[in-house]
Amino acid sequence: MSSKVTINRLATGVPGLDEVLGGGLPEFSFNLIAGPPGCGKTTLAHQMMFALATPEHPALFFSVLGEPPLKMLRYQQQFDFFNSDAINHSVRYINLADDTLSGNLDEVLRRIVTEVETYGPAFVFVDSFRSVVLATQTQDNPNNNLPQFVQQLGMLMTTWQATTFLIGEYFTEVDTNPVFTVADGLIWLRQSVQRNSVVRKMEIMKMRGQPTLPGLHTFRINTAGITVFAPAGMQQRSAPRPRPPGKRLQMGCARLDEMLGGGLPQGYSLLVAGPSGSGKSILAASFLAQGASEGETGVMAVFEQRPSHSQNSALARLVEEGKVGLVDSRAADLSIDETVQMILEEIHRLKATRVVIDSLSGFELALAPTFREDFRESLSRLVAALAQVGVSVLMTCELEDRYTDLRFSPYGTAFLTDAIIVQRYIEVQSRLLRMMAVVKVRASAHSDELREYHIDDQGIQIGERLKGLEGLLGGSPTQQCIPHAAPGEDHV
Repeated sequence: MSSKVTINRLATGVPGLDEVLGGGLPEFSFNLIAGPPGCGKTTLAHQMMFALATPEHPALFFSVLGEPPLKMLRYQQQFDFFNSDAINHSVRYINLADDTLSGNLDEVLRRIVTEVETYGPAFVFVDSFRSVVLATQTQDNPNNNLPQFVQQLGMLMTTWQATTFLIGEYFTEVDTNPVFTVADGLIWLRQSVQRNSVVRKMEIMKMRGQPTLPGLHTFRINTAGITVFAPAGMQQRSAPRPRPPGKRLQMGCARLDEMLGGGLPQGYSLLVAGPSGSGKSILAASFLAQGASEGETGVMAVFEQRPSHSQNSALARLVEEGKVGLVDSRAADLSIDETVQMILEEIHRLKATRVVIDSLSGFELALAPTFREDFRESLSRLVAALAQVGVSVLMTCELEDRYTDLRFSPYGTAFLTDAIIVQRYIEVQSRLLRMMAVVKVRASAHSDELREYHIDDQGIQIGERLKGLEGLLGGSPTQQCIPHAAPGEDHV
């Protein structure tokens, strides 16, 4: 017979936070929400409070020397999670400013005890807890029995079976702080500013009795409140879809399917690389349109230009009809985890099987500067997360206009993809011609031909294999096209 105590885990109501916590918040735990001013501590506390509190399990929110309750309510009610009907029913605010100014921690504790005994809350919030400490420090007694106060408060809250949150402004992690020792859970918020972007991150430094996701997790504050973005590999909501053995997807261009050896193997990731104007986005739209014609839904993540009727009426119509979901974020401080979550949400909403990312160049610019430092890692996590759900992915990549250089990735990341198509220009008798080649299809035979193509109202039209270029170019095409590889670039 097992004597193990079962700890109930509470759903916080904050998207992504339960996954980061390792399954939710332990009931009756004594927690600290810490971080510098403006990082979202009070907002996080309110979002959890309104999600957790009910008339049967009410919450008390003690305001100390921070914002007065009326001022706090004025701003918190701007968020979608705020429920005015809950005030004075399932949620009650109590101002401890006068008690704190008296300079006696025992009096502050007595007041908290009185209110808790009166209302019997299931959840207790004290904001800002550090204000209690700073306001009661004197020259004769700089700590005013702080360790004893914290220990007594924690024991009392546990005895009353209340889940407690202390909100405090801390700028550095101090291991000797008695608050950190007594707390069962420690949620640390931080923010950094780089150029014009603000990146907010959360770390679960401590949560007794359960494994949490290690590392820093980005989060965003918007009108809905706080959304936490779990690591890309942890965001899979369901088991991977089974892949029919040997099935190949049609690209919407018959001759390209031939070049690929019969189409793109299902579940593969395909990189389409080429210079500006070479038709990468047109090929991507054709890939989604072909899927829609066969009853498949798709998702398109746009980081450059949103599809419009004037540019691609077929794709815009598919978006309007709900056959293609559009991920179109204009935020200038995206993280890889946030991007993956947006794409996965659309995949699950539409049960999509095809995904387009247009383009990796725009995606890099959309990331916050701190995430651009290791773009290869970001791409690796993106491709791995999409592979887990079994979708087929087409990614476009912008290359510089070089007529004598055959390259297929400026990031040194071509090994991450299962297939590669290169588009490029060549100059023949004072004319620019477009050329396409299949560079790679993993574990599959494919064409090694260089084929000319053109773009018309029907999309990409692929012609025959290029012939006789030796005389036109004044030398061997191989010598013309394949220089030594530059550092950090993938060459053929």
